[in-house]
Amino acid sequence: MTIARAAGLVAAMALAGTALTTAFPSAWAHGPTRQKVRESIEINAPQAKVWAVIGNFQDMSWLAGVTKTEGEKGNEIGATRRLTLAGGATVDEELYKYEPDMMSYSYRITAVDVKVLPVTNYSSTLSVSPAPEGKTKLEWAGAFYRGFPNNDPPPELSDEAAMKAVSGLYKGGLEALKKKIESGS
Repeated sequence: MTIARAAGLVAAMALAGTALTTAFPSAWAHGPTRQKVRESIEINAPQAKVWAVIGNFQDMSWLAGVTKTEGEKGNEIGATRRLTLAGGATVDEELYKYEPDMMSYSYRITAVDVKVLPVTNYSSTLSVSPAPEGKTKLEWAGAFYRGFPNNDPPPELSDEAAMKAVSGLYKGGLEALKKKIESGS
């Protein structure tokens, strides 16, 4: 095959590919992309006091809306917990990283109804670090996909709905935790 003929063949294939993507755009769509949320708050308390409240994977009582936490294996890697929410819905989670010396742990949701939290493949990390003037920074970061895994999600299971729900959960949880710790209750 000559170079000119090979170049012509490559050009024809490129033109055919362009024609296919124009004629069938949804066939080339890749679906949802992983979303990320990171929220943090400064708490007027020592790091050890903040860690004492959030550091036990088996105790999520500090999060508003959680009425009960049940679990197994404490803070061991692979530990599980079930959060029961006001209204009776549940969220099952698994601990996959626990670093008490770094005041950080990471977990993933293993089961949740997307009507409760419109996400799939959710993982999250809570971490405590120093902040100026003797305060503590608490950060809650998560990564997830929207609740509808295919193209053209309904509005309640879209990327925007997932981002809004997780950001609202984090902000509300962090603000309530700050109030609880700073008031001493």
